[in-house]
Amino acid sequence: MATSIVSKVELDEQFDYCLKVKSLLKEKYPTRAPRAYTHTYGCQGNVAEGERIDGYLSMMGYEFVSEPSEADFILFNTCAVREHAEERVFGNIGMLKKYKETNEGLLIAVCGCMVQQEHVKARLKRSFKYVDIVFGTHAIHTFPQHVYEALTGDERVFAVPESDGVIFEGVPSKHTNDLKAFLPISYGCNNFCTYCVVPLVKGRERSRRYEDIVADAKELVAKGYKEIMLIGQNVNSYGNDFGETNLFSKLLREIDEIPGDFIIRFMTSHPKDCSFELIDTMAECKKVEHHIHLPFQSGNDRVLKEMNRHYDRERYISVAKYAKEKIPDIAITSDVIVGFPGETYEEFCDTVSLIREVEFSSLYVFMYSPRVGTKAAAMEDQVSDEEKSRRFNELLAAQEQVATERSAAMKDKTYRALVEGRNKAGRLNGRTSQNIMIEFDGDDNLIGTFQNIKVKEPLTWILKGELQ
Repeated sequence: MATSIVSKVELDEQFDYCLKVKSLLKEKYPTRAPRAYTHTYGCQGNVAEGERIDGYLSMMGYEFVSEPSEADFILFNTCAVREHAEERVFGNIGMLKKYKETNEGLLIAVCGCMVQQEHVKARLKRSFKYVDIVFGTHAIHTFPQHVYEALTGDERVFAVPESDGVIFEGVPSKHTNDLKAFLPISYGCNNFCTYCVVPLVKGRERSRRYEDIVADAKELVAKGYKEIMLIGQNVNSYGNDFGETNLFSKLLREIDEIPGDFIIRFMTSHPKDCSFELIDTMAECKKVEHHIHLPFQSGNDRVLKEMNRHYDRERYISVAKYAKEKIPDIAITSDVIVGFPGETYEEFCDTVSLIREVEFSSLYVFMYSPRVGTKAAAMEDQVSDEEKSRRFNELLAAQEQVATERSAAMKDKTYRALVEGRNKAGRLNGRTSQNIMIEFDGDDNLIGTFQNIKVKEPLTWILKGELQ
């Protein structure tokens, strides 16, 4: 598959649209700057895409507000991974109608993964006629053109092209955090897990050019960012579409050698592509944190095969075991699905036993949700909601016990953490190398610095400590 690269000519055209929109908005709002409210749902990849949309909006002259009621432009960047999340988004879109009724010039846009699905696009067209702009994941780079068309035309704008996906460079991101930055290394996914809609809405896997990623990392460090999060649907397979293997390990090593006081995190890793070489790289790099998010989804081999995950329980445990041998203080987190079609209670118990064997520091647990267009949605023996809830609660109880024991073992140990800010209780907080939240007392001038914190009170999900 040849990756489609958006040309400089095409991007320059979009920058011209930014200038045209900016000129139109100066006429529309002669005494103030136009105001935009944007909200992103879902994963880190969505957040990174939302930051590029915000970058475009900044080029158009918009300033950002924290409440939709104050905005002249409202945009929802959506997620399609869970059915419940989709319905919540529709509910929130419905609440925007009142703003449209009181602000005739308001523009409303909905974009992202949900929109890339045909049934969602049809519902937006049919039932949410006050939404002015609808564009999918493969039309983000043409966003300025869509805004211009909405401002100058009488028709609603729908831009949802079918595509394997594109890569576009050169659009400035407006980062949502002053300390931590997301750095995409790839887009899309080639795995086609039977429960997952991501390849259908994000397109096929597309790796960014190695040199562009390294250049972006250097720029982020120069700007003072303290944490760089490398993101992709499957970072372990970065470069496979270039015909190279283990290129992600090489990338980690090169970014690790960039001068500066910063840390490196990454997600998400797919177990089938998580090599021992990657673990060795993590152990040998000074700036790569000791945490890996490695979704296992199920502890039963039959279910894993039905999920099309391309690894088995033994393979997963071998990777986890090697990671703990090479990096004794590593924290492994994961995603788990309960109630996959046809999953028996005995098979679910294999998942619980895997949790106890690997000893995860935390889990993201989901009840299976059928997604339109996936193979699992058409499978027989769908597990009842009641049974899913029972298994969900049983699994959470098992993980809570594991997490409590792991946390207790951290008492009186000292960890280096990036101080991120203050929590609701007024204490400073940050994350250890293992990505565990730790809170402590201290002055505001510590925010944005790395500090050593001694754990005094380990709780199940957070640590309470004191500054050393």
